[in-house]
Amino acid sequence: MVTYHMTEAEGLLAELIWEHEPIGSGDLVKLAAQRLGWKKSTTYTVLRKICENGIFQNKAAVVTSKISREEYIRRKGEQYLEENYNGSLPNFVAAFLKRKKLSKKQIEELVVLIDEYKD
Repeated sequence: MVTYHMTEAEGLLAELIWEHEPIGSGDLVKLAAQRLGWKKSTTYTVLRKICENGIFQNKAAVVTSKISREEYIRRKGEQYLEENYNGSLPNFVAAFLKRKKLSKKQIEELVVLIDEYKD
């Protein structure tokens, strides 16, 4: 499971990569300059960091993800549950519901989802 949380800058670059992959590193530099106002050195520094953490790879000057955006988010959610609620989804839901009420439609959607995953 991923135990790495991207910084805001890393997340911005990650979104560009996920949106355009596979992307040449030179094209990524141009895209980051256009969309984020970054210099070449900034892009390569942030890219190196997210590649070191195993989320992306830069091979032969082509950047691709090793983990999809959806997988990264899923793993982050699992990590959050583990760190804050001892891995218990019911404990998380109970804490959530103390502050916010669900609509009837949301409850029905959750019941359908739970029914789909029953043994």
